[in-house]
Amino acid sequence: MKFLRNHWFDIGTVIGVLLLLYLFIIKPDIKTFTFFLTLNLISLFFHQFEEYRFPGYFPGMVNSVMYKSTEPDKFPLNTHSALIINITGWVLYSIAIFVNQDILWFCTAVIIISVANFIAHTFVFNIKGKTFYNPGMITSVLFFLPLSVYYFYYVTSHLNASALDIIFGIIVGILFNIFGIILPIKWLRNKNTKYIFENRQLRPQDR
Repeated sequence: MKFLRNHWFDIGTVIGVLLLLYLFIIKPDIKTFTFFLTLNLISLFFHQFEEYRFPGYFPGMVNSVMYKSTEPDKFPLNTHSALIINITGWVLYSIAIFVNQDILWFCTAVIIISVANFIAHTFVFNIKGKTFYNPGMITSVLFFLPLSVYYFYYVTSHLNASALDIIFGIIVGILFNIFGIILPIKWLRNKNTKYIFENRQLRPQDR
């Protein structure tokens, strides 16, 4: 379990690379919805790599900037809560691939997670931290933004998504962000936790 807590983002990166190789080998129709949703999952893996591995100081940045923590290496976000939150993301993005266009509202909800990541990394974190960059921003701009824009174009023009699919999906997506990301940080916070981030995962000024 300790290995998983410290290396889930490395494992995700390997899975992302393997998925890319798989897509390259089978050469799927790039117009298919499955291909698009798979790219969204791969983008999540690479996004988490930027956050937790290179440059990797997202955990410390969140604790210091968003929560004004005096112990950014473990409070309120710690390695245990980070594992649970991000693996939950893997599950949700993977489910979207399998339910596909049969449950469009669910796919829309998952896309809203990507949209929220783009907004948070591009605007919220930078404004709060008075910075021009934070780990996760590059993949949010290069991957999540174009994929999210294309998603809404595709489902409305090719899959005839109903207003209910879009509206309900957005509502559920907001709930995913609240109950899958924001609240777990609060629920699993513990100043005496033993699940501590590595020094490299703190902002340079906090190391």
